Amino acid sequence: MEQLPKPWFDLRKYKEVRLKEALYESELAESFLNQGLTRNAAGKVFQAWKALVAAYSVDKIDELRKLFPGKKKLRGFKTRIKKVYWIIAVIPTTVLKPIAQVTGGDIDIYTNIALWVHEYQYNGPDIQGILSPYPNDDSAAKYIDQ
Repeated sequence: MEQLPKPWFDLRKYKEVRLKEALYESELAESFLNQGLTRNAAGKVFQAWKALVAAYSVDKIDELRKLFPGKKKLRGFKTRIKKVYWIIAVIPTTVLKPIAQVTGGDIDIYTNIALWVHEYQYNGPDIQGILSPYPNDDSAAKYIDQ
């Protein structure tokens, strides 16, 4: 896979590579799911979703600038960039939902499922629904396979 371009240099190329990444990660998720590796598949499908949200966030850069104002110092550099570019480059899980809300539509709705799948990836199935919304691997697999 090609190196991920920095969004502060080339938003169009960044979006293109993120869309490819989403496709590759989802293919890996499907392969893991077919092998019965449900939690591994959950991790890959979550990475695919983050890549997809990152790609679509490029189209909402003006709205996201308002949500993430200011500048960010890059580690190891004296240069500062607009914080919004760092946010869409990294897509921290903690801001995935706000980004999805700005992006809107199905992205916002499916982000909820992606976050549940992410909880399942780390905590596994949970019959009480405290650490994971999925009581067993089969119920998680249905959402991973969407």
